[in-house]
Amino acid sequence: MTRVKRGGVARKRRKNILTLTSGFRGTHSKLFRTANQQGIRALASSCRDRGRRKRNIRRLWIARINAAGRDNGISYNKLIRYLYCNKILLNRKMLAQIAILDTSCLSAIIGNNSKE
Repeated sequence: MTRVKRGGVARKRRKNILTLTSGFRGTHSKLFRTANQQGIRALASSCRDRGRRKRNIRRLWIARINAAGRDNGISYNKLIRYLYCNKILLNRKMLAQIAILDTSCLSAIIGNNSKE
């Protein structure tokens, strides 16, 4: 059986991993074995944190809506129920933007009926 030299293929694979980890500190970007481990860890963390980012942003929207609602004398829970019952189809992202940029508009959306 003939001998297979993997110099080019192995070098390419190692180089790809080292370019992936090029911004890491110390040996995590210089030595292949530690760079490989840290690269796998970084990819796993980024995959996990893409889901977490969505949750965190939704929590931020809810906090902003709650604060704006309490300024108008209504809690978040009652506000969302009022909007749902009156078929006002605004999602939390839009409500949070309105709460930040145009508080008078949010007060008009909430109206006087919601304070019951």
